[in-house]
Amino acid sequence: MYNPNLPLVYHPNYSFSFDPKHRFVVSKFARLKSYLEQQGLIGENLHQGPVGHYSDLELVHCEQYVRDLYHNELCPKAMRRIGIPWSKELMARTFTAPLGTYLTASLALENGVACHLAGGTHHAHYDFGSGYCMVNDLAYTAERLIKEKRVHNVLIFDCDVHQGDGTAAMLTHNPFVFTCSIHCEKNFPFRKQQSDLDIGLDPNVSDHEYLRVVEATIHDLLEQLNPDLVLYDAGVDVWQEDTLGKLDISWQGLEKRDRIVLNACNQKGVPVATVIGGGYDKDHERLAKRHAIVIEQAAKI
Repeated sequence: MYNPNLPLVYHPNYSFSFDPKHRFVVSKFARLKSYLEQQGLIGENLHQGPVGHYSDLELVHCEQYVRDLYHNELCPKAMRRIGIPWSKELMARTFTAPLGTYLTASLALENGVACHLAGGTHHAHYDFGSGYCMVNDLAYTAERLIKEKRVHNVLIFDCDVHQGDGTAAMLTHNPFVFTCSIHCEKNFPFRKQQSDLDIGLDPNVSDHEYLRVVEATIHDLLEQLNPDLVLYDAGVDVWQEDTLGKLDISWQGLEKRDRIVLNACNQKGVPVATVIGGGYDKDHERLAKRHAIVIEQAAKI
């Protein structure tokens, strides 16, 4: 039975007309919203954050970088590293989504759990973008909440198949944010950064070992840190058929992983905000359903 009051966050500018053959599926955000509507999970519980501006992200990013990005003044090499062609529509969603993650975290603090229908751009660094990520919504949200004194400490629990290198690098000197990344070691980014806790898994790890690691880690960290908030990056690129994954996690394994993390936070009484993270699939409808897993599991709490 789903909870119809689970706070969800979405903005219409998350999806726009874009090359359907590109690996980064921009339509997945709108498809995700549509699927959740079909499942009866969207009603008055849907929240929309404000449209963002590059100045908002100066809290955590280099002022020159975000200004040049917004005005399409980055050099071609920097844009190639990001991997998505520049457009005004892309900039609108790029600077809006971090505010959506912040709103999701705020709603989680009020309600215990909340889910963002986007977010998880963990490859963005202080002064450059990488791996389809231009600005870092996780670092922005954690830093802003701490600066506003709404929380004392935050755990970023990143289960995307790729290491959260940008998040780790941007928050390395912040003693109030603990970064944990559980990822495939032999995968992008090939130059890893140092999180507070990195667990690099061998390729082809399957459900049993993966879920054992996730469960032990989340329980240990909640016990040790007693965080005021968990930001959970529920990347679905660990799935066995993901085109950029390299792990062997079943669909049922994804469901169990998200249930483990969400239940652990709930049992400990720690608010948790979820973001969808990475996922790659030529079947765009199937991809949207994969991203819906964490929201469906949250709605069952």
